[in-house]
Amino acid sequence: MSFYIGFFFGFALGIALIVGFARYENIRSRRRSDLATTIAAFARMTVHDSRKILPAEFYPSWVVFSQRQKLTWLNVQLEKIWPYVNEAASELIRSSVEPILEQYRPIVLSSLKFSKLTLGTVAPQFTGVSIIEGDAKGITMELEMQWDGNPNIELDVKTKVGVGLPIQVKNIGFTGVFRLIFRPLVDEFPCFGAVCYSLREKKNLDFKLKFVGGELSAIPGISDAIEETIRDAIEDSITWPVRQIITILPGDYSDLELKPVGTLDVKLIQAKGLTNKDIVGKSDPYAVLFIRPLRDRMKNSKTINNQLNPIWNEHFEFIVEDASTQYLTVRVFDDEGVQASEFIGVGQVALKDLEPGKVKDVWLKLVKDLVIQRDKKDRGQVHLELLYCPFGTESGFMNPYDPNFRLTLLEKALQTGIDGTEAADISKSGGPKKKDVIVRGVLSVTVIAAENLPAVDIMGKSDPFVVVIMKKSDQKNKTRVVNNTLNPVWNQTFDFVVEDGLHELLILEVWDHDTFGKDKMGRCIMTLTRVILEGEFTDTFTIDGAKSGKLHLNLKWNPRPIFRDELQRS
Repeated sequence: MSFYIGFFFGFALGIALIVGFARYENIRSRRRSDLATTIAAFARMTVHDSRKILPAEFYPSWVVFSQRQKLTWLNVQLEKIWPYVNEAASELIRSSVEPILEQYRPIVLSSLKFSKLTLGTVAPQFTGVSIIEGDAKGITMELEMQWDGNPNIELDVKTKVGVGLPIQVKNIGFTGVFRLIFRPLVDEFPCFGAVCYSLREKKNLDFKLKFVGGELSAIPGISDAIEETIRDAIEDSITWPVRQIITILPGDYSDLELKPVGTLDVKLIQAKGLTNKDIVGKSDPYAVLFIRPLRDRMKNSKTINNQLNPIWNEHFEFIVEDASTQYLTVRVFDDEGVQASEFIGVGQVALKDLEPGKVKDVWLKLVKDLVIQRDKKDRGQVHLELLYCPFGTESGFMNPYDPNFRLTLLEKALQTGIDGTEAADISKSGGPKKKDVIVRGVLSVTVIAAENLPAVDIMGKSDPFVVVIMKKSDQKNKTRVVNNTLNPVWNQTFDFVVEDGLHELLILEVWDHDTFGKDKMGRCIMTLTRVILEGEFTDTFTIDGAKSGKLHLNLKWNPRPIFRDELQRS
């Protein structure tokens, strides 16, 4: 009996050991597989992934994440040959930059040239290099460089009255990224046909101007004008998307040249809260808008006298060469008549933030400097409406500034004729210009309601009503008064015949009715571009100038038929 008990016990124990060993091996295999998966995942980790795992405050001081490889070897060699590079580079800069400075020369100066130019004894430092992947037809390399040099640069400046001003450029500090494009790749040495170079990113550019023999600041406007000229010349001569092409092998490299890719339509609507630069009265503001600071591409608005909250309502069109990197820049000045204008502020909008074919409404905060924003002073805001339209797109969106946008079926029939000859003649002559495009129609404005209006009456309520104004045609209507409320409901619709929809402004003023008068709470100002494009929309708008409050509106656009006699008159 004991034999059988021992046999069964030993058999059960053996089976248990075998099962246990098999399970253990399975667990070990699974752990190894999981470990291999984890190691593979670590191998695929990017810098962004590692930053998620370990926050920046836990990094040791010696840990640096960089997409660029170090170039210590290149800096060592550059220091050795810098005296020769300095001589060649100085002569190259003199011959290439002087014509650009002359092109951007302020109108208050008669000439702007170099009298001395050497780059000094301190060589620039290349702090990193990276290769941009994704282009099979060429190689794109980016070099990060910084330079705190001791150059000897003097400008010979002559004013319109013949006065000479020797000006020294001092304390130059520069950090940026240069892009080199080797393209196209070929079979013969050196394996590429041309090299394009451009300043891809200007992280920092500091310098000071000193009048040799005195203080340049003693001459009003000259220092700012020369500094702006230098910055604009650099911006438009070498900064991306501008690129300089060096031909290595014979061939046609026109595909590497800078080409337009679309247009940007800008409406400069208004500004509010601008800094007052005048001792007596108020500033006389005007705006300068540009994508590239070329004189023939920079647009100036009209001057609005004695106003810190000007309404311009002006339309401008700009050529876009690279929507992914370019900006719309707006500078606002106070017009001082015969004297140099005083700078109020500047702002920028990145074109990459615009959706093609979609109108974007922007309030742009003005700052003193776009690079070093240490000045926290409130300089005001500028109200813009932007519409980016790329060339050659088939996305189906409409550009209301296209001369053909305004043509109804009746207009096209009248314009084209039976054989289409009249339309062909218009096409050959270029057709009407964008600024002459007329969009007619009927605008229906439904003032639905308002909410959270500021209390104006002593009892903590208001008696609000809304005045609806078409600025250009000077048409007005107003809602009924809703007594004793901060959240009125009107649901009133007003129709306006609009003769020039693209250049009209809709203004809605919110007032408080009172027995002895009325108090203005605030206003909303908008263009008609969005409703012309969309046909109808309902939206909520913040009441500008009020402590609080929003206005709920419905806008509807009905194109107005154009008859033969109207077409002939237009």
